[in-house]
This record gives sequence, structure tokens and C-alpha cells, in this order.
Amino acid sequence: MALLQISEPGMAPAPHQRRLAVGIDLGTTNSLVATVRSGVAEVLPDEEGRVLLPSAVHYREDGSASIGHDALAQRASDPRNTIVSVKRLMGRSLDEVGDNAASRYDLVDASTGGRQVRLSTRAGVKTPVEVSAEILATLRQRAEDTLGDDLVGAVITVPAYFDDAQRQATKNAAQLAGITVLRLLNEPTAAAVAYGLDNGVEGVYAVYDLGGGTFDLSILRLTKGVFEVLATGGDTALGGDDFDARLADLALAAAGVAPDALSDAEHARLSARARAVKEELSDASIVDLAFEAAGVHRHVPVTRDAFAAATADLVARTLDAASRSLDDAKLAVDDIVGIVMVGGATRMPQVRAAVERHFGKPPLTDLDPDRVVALGAALQADALAGNRAADGDEWLLLDVLPLSLGVETMGGLAEKIIPRNSTIPVARAQEFTTFKDGQTAMAIHVVQGERELVSDCRSLARFELRGIPPMTAGAARIRVTYQVDADGLLSVSARETTSNVEAGIAVKPSFGLADDEVARMLQDSFGAADSDMRVRALREQQVEAQRMIEATESALAADAALLDDDEIVRIRCRIDAVRRAAIGDDHGAIKDAIDALSHGTERFAELRMDASVRRALTGKRLDEIA
Repeated sequence: MALLQISEPGMAPAPHQRRLAVGIDLGTTNSLVATVRSGVAEVLPDEEGRVLLPSAVHYREDGSASIGHDALAQRASDPRNTIVSVKRLMGRSLDEVGDNAASRYDLVDASTGGRQVRLSTRAGVKTPVEVSAEILATLRQRAEDTLGDDLVGAVITVPAYFDDAQRQATKNAAQLAGITVLRLLNEPTAAAVAYGLDNGVEGVYAVYDLGGGTFDLSILRLTKGVFEVLATGGDTALGGDDFDARLADLALAAAGVAPDALSDAEHARLSARARAVKEELSDASIVDLAFEAAGVHRHVPVTRDAFAAATADLVARTLDAASRSLDDAKLAVDDIVGIVMVGGATRMPQVRAAVERHFGKPPLTDLDPDRVVALGAALQADALAGNRAADGDEWLLLDVLPLSLGVETMGGLAEKIIPRNSTIPVARAQEFTTFKDGQTAMAIHVVQGERELVSDCRSLARFELRGIPPMTAGAARIRVTYQVDADGLLSVSARETTSNVEAGIAVKPSFGLADDEVARMLQDSFGAADSDMRVRALREQQVEAQRMIEATESALAADAALLDDDEIVRIRCRIDAVRRAAIGDDHGAIKDAIDALSHGTERFAELRMDASVRRALTGKRLDEIA
């Protein structure tokens, strides 16, 4: 009789019971897939032993596509139909993508399905989601061929600064590729998982993640299996691609060639050569950058020092983000135990030197910066698939929300419900009320950002709560609940508490934040804090003035008979004074006018109360009242 393997309670499943899950680093320049085998995370290679899959897709006339290295080989000869760096287009509209992408491809607005930008190729119009799905499907096939079975799911990493639209677009691409998403994991957190679990470290760490298209800086505390993100910052429009572009500009300037003198194919070949030279300069002090312009071959020697000088401002932008994240976490540089370097672009000597100067200690480079994110994602995927249940194997990830989430209130004000850097998953609720008598519906406008006015924040979604019982203004109690799941995706609901009328929405916008908009929103919030508070105070007083005017006029319409003519004239004069003050921009003057109206209507309020009591008691016996 065959012997069956039975696991002890609490132990990991037996080998034949393991559920196959992978971690995928969907990168701007390259993508990887990794898994855990025999308790060790490893990156899976293709049939030729290459672990990096270039994030490139080439579309042919027959509608088919080549992915990865084969696609990249077609970039020079057919740049318009070879899509690279598509991650920068995820969740973006046509007016939000950079000039570089707009000049590189034939971009069009979507005619349906929102404002998500699309790419016109010889195989038809493609969305960034479809292009990303091609890359993800190739990685899924690689994993299933290597592991010999179907996957139960994958953990896919995203930049910490990806907004809700970009995360949702990534999930949609995975679904299109036939992948079940176990979780979207922030890239810096994935790197911390790989370092924390492999090396058993504890303390506060900075994760410096400079990839091909985005930059993230996260501050994490690692304590006995708990990975807590204290703060996150970065730049969604800064990465290795920008360093390549600077190197190409440097070569063109040295050769005296105008950028518009190059054809599309020559531009593509120059970009590819600039990337190669960037990598070579990590080991050599001088490299020859050869390129062709208008059919003429050029050779420009580029030194490491010249490259460093040309990109010094890009490196400085990353360190500015590092300083802001430290401020958010209320920490000093000396509190940082180590700096984890993530992303191929961190191999540049000028980047490592600048990080060491900024933090006062050499960065950690024990793990391959190209692989560390995929390795961490694989460890998380293995845990979520139920393969790491042994004692001592448990650990907890606590990511944070990069930008505040709020709702629009009267006066165009943004009321923050979940502040940025809140640990996710998270749910927060706040009660609001109606503005007008008899109001039976309320419009809920969901916004994201740090400013006080809705006009300065990003609109995410709108929905309506209908069926509110008619009540006097301010009597209804509408509870608005925001829920952000572990993937950073948002759902919002609103409920009137007395009638239990409810409405809600899963926020799935079809476009995301513009290039550099997240960083700009944060920077603007710091620089405009004083003016924002003054504007908010003005708007609040204007809203209160309008409420006071409407309430008083409603009272006069109902009970003016309780007053003599002179009293009515005085009250109406004070109403006019409030109305005039509300037009101006002096919130103190508005407040004074409101106070004067409130004081001037105190006797009227008392008379109305007496009349109401008399009406309530008329015809009642004493024992009925008691």
C-alpha cells in the first residue's frame, strides 16, 4: 500500500499540495517573475537562461505581437509599433502623458470607456492595459512552463506612488493576462520583505527605488516580522529613462546636432545606445557613444563626470523626496539604520555616492537591485497562497496611502476623511448633514489630494444618495464611509442613519494622475498651507452666511406675524448686511455680520419657541402632558 504524506497541524503543505504562486515585478524597462522553491525565493529564467524580460511589445501587420527581447530588436526599424515604457502610460489620459511619449507613438483618446489614452498600431488601437497584459501573459507562461502546473495567483508590484487609477489598470492587465491577483504590493515594501526575511534585520530602513520610469522612497520599520511603512514619497515621472534622455541630449549637443534632425528610427537607436552607455559608465570612466543623425555616423566620447553633471538635478530630485519622507515620518537621517537600493538605475555611481552623502552611510547592495522587488513579491505570494504556515513563518505587511482621500463639502471645500500615510487596509467614516430644508438627495464627490479646495485636488468619482426623508436643514445624518483595501483600491458608501437609505461606488477611474502630479500636489500643499487655510476660513464663513440667511428668511416666512414692522425691518437689514459681507473676501467681517444677525434674532427665536410650545399644549390636559 502506498504511503501518503500528511502534514502536521500548522505546518506548510506537503510538496504535492503546494499551491503555485509567483511574484511579478512589472517594470518600466524590464519585468521579472519569481517564486519560492524549497523555502528560497528565486527569479525564474526563460529558456535561454535570461531572467530579465524587456517590457517591450512589437505589433505586426497580421495582428500578432512579439514580446521582450524579440520586440526590442524591432525598435530601431519600427519604433512606432514597438511599445516600450508602457508603465508610464497606465491610467493616463491623452493630455496627461509626457511630450516624450506623445512624440514617440501615435496616441489617441479613447472614444469609449473614459479618457484612458490609447496607442494606434498597425495591429489596431491598443490600450496600455492591453500592452501590459502581453508582458504579464509572457511571464505567466514562463512560470507555468518552469513549475509544470497552473498558477493559483500572483502578487504584482506597483510603485508606492501609483494612484487608484494606475493600480486598477494594473489589476485589469493581470486579469486580461489570465492571472489572479493575490495582492498589489508596493515595490519598496516588496524590497523590504526580501531584505528583512533573508537577513533577519530590524530597525528603521529607507528603501530607495529608482526604476526605469518611476522613483519611490519609503521609510519602513521592521520589527519581529512586522513591516510597517511609516511614510512614502517619490516622483511618478522620474526614472532611468530620464537619465537615458539626458545622455542622448548630451551626445547631440556635443555633436552639434538638433534633436529634430533625427528620424524616428535614428531616435530609437540613439535611445538604445544611450541606455547601453549609461550601463557601461557604471564600470568605465569614459565610453564612446556612437549614433547616426541624418545618415551621418557620429562618435561622442562621454565621461562619467560629464554624465554625472548632466544628471545632478535628477539625483537631487530623489533626495528632496527622501527629505520629505523623513519629515513625514518625523525622523532624522541618523534614525535610519540602512538604505536599501532597488532598481537597475541605482547602479549608477553618482546615485550611490549621492545617497551615501545624504544619509551618511553606504547603501545596502547585498541583493541584485533588479531582482529584489520580484523576490519580495514571491515571498508574499507564497504566504498568501497558504504555503508558509509554519511557526515563526508569519509576518505582516502594513503599507500606507500616498495621498489623502476626502469628500467635497459646501463651498467647494475638501474635507479629508483618510489622511495620507494612513496604514492600509483602512476604513474611516464621517457624518455630514443636509444644507437645505426638505433636501432629499445628496451629491457625493470623492477627491484625492492635500489642498483645502476641491479645485486644487484630483476628482476620483461622483455618486448620489437619493431617498433622504425630507427634514429641516442640518437634521439629517449622512454617514460617509471610505474603505481602502490592501491593494490601495477605494470604495465609498453613504448612508442616511435614520432611514438607512444607502448608496455607494467602487472607485474605478479610467485615468490617473498626471506626470509629476502627485509630487506637485504634495509640494503645493506645503507651500500653500497658509493661503489655503485663509481661503478655507473664508469659504466656511460664506457657507455659514448662506445657511443663516436661508434659515432666517424661512423663519420670517413662517412666523413674521410674531414681530412688529420695525423688528422685521431691523432683521431684514441685518440679513442684507450678511449678504453684502459674504460677497467680500474678509472672513472676519462675514463672521461679525453673522454674529450680529444671530444676536438680532434672539428675541424672534424665543417668540417662535413660545408659540411652538403653545401650539403643542393647546387642548391638552395636565395629566396628558405629564
